[in-house]
Amino acid sequence: MTSDLTDSPARDADQPPGPDAGGSGASGTEGRSLPPALIDRPDPGQAPGQEADVPAASPPLPALLEALLLVTDEPVTVLALAEVTGSDPIVVEQTLLELASDYQEQGRGFELRSVSGGWRMYTRSDCAAHVERFLLDGQSARLTQAALETLAVIAYRQPVTRGRVSAVRGVNVDGVVRTLQARGLICEAGQDADSAGTLFRTTPLFLERLGLASLDDLPALAPLLPELNELEEASTST
Repeated sequence: MTSDLTDSPARDADQPPGPDAGGSGASGTEGRSLPPALIDRPDPGQAPGQEADVPAASPPLPALLEALLLVTDEPVTVLALAEVTGSDPIVVEQTLLELASDYQEQGRGFELRSVSGGWRMYTRSDCAAHVERFLLDGQSARLTQAALETLAVIAYRQPVTRGRVSAVRGVNVDGVVRTLQARGLICEAGQDADSAGTLFRTTPLFLERLGLASLDDLPALAPLLPELNELEEASTST
């Protein structure tokens, strides 16, 4: 008896298998096929010769949290960070605590604090004098046109959020607002009830520099500015 594994001479393709070629009928080895689970079939939606797309790996959670906290100017809650990163809130909070501890141990120029129910990056207190000197450098210089326009919007619409000011001017005003704050012309005035954004108003120094006794002495420029409801309608339509 010959084994199926023994080398045998090649048979003519037109010659039917003999009775000793590994069994009779469908029970022979040559007529068998691999089980469906062992066959490497291509993805139905995959073109021939094309490899399946591999999803890009998401950055580590600490890196994601750092990136988010670097672009915000207000404390962000753990729940908001968890929703954006798709992580468990408990894991997010633990990661934030670890980041804050790491920054402190490494002696970084910034620190991560939990304030007002959220988390935010701050410069270290022992760097305050140098930061203040940097921000106030050139304070005696005249305000730019962008700063004057932003200051006018805040003066006539106060208290007003940064987003509202940006909507009126049509440009981002983050840098200009920081400049006006550094010069003491505007200050924070709580949070907006609807958007939770920081509200800004002018300071007594603003009145002093303009030689005004009160905001009632401002020139009648308010009618020239668009109403807030008009801005909301324009925002909705676009």
